[in-house]
Amino acid sequence: MGVLVQLLTFPLAPLRGVGWVVQRVTEVAEKEYYDEGPVLQALTELERELTSGRIDQETFDRREDELLDRLDEIRRFWEGSRP
Repeated sequence: MGVLVQLLTFPLAPLRGVGWVVQRVTEVAEKEYYDEGPVLQALTELERELTSGRIDQETFDRREDELLDRLDEIRRFWEGSRP
């Protein structure tokens, strides 16, 4: 029966291939978008800017809040995507 089903659905094989490619591209894009590394690096650089006097405390606080919100979003994503 399996061979018969494969023969009958053979014309749909390219669609299954496209679906597989789309799924892989989505997975790679999510891993890149939801990577903590760049956010943590930006927080470190922000701290350096504050201590060196390149930015004031108000700017630091605002940008830090944005980065911490982004970090929370990333962590919620990874917690929610685990089985």
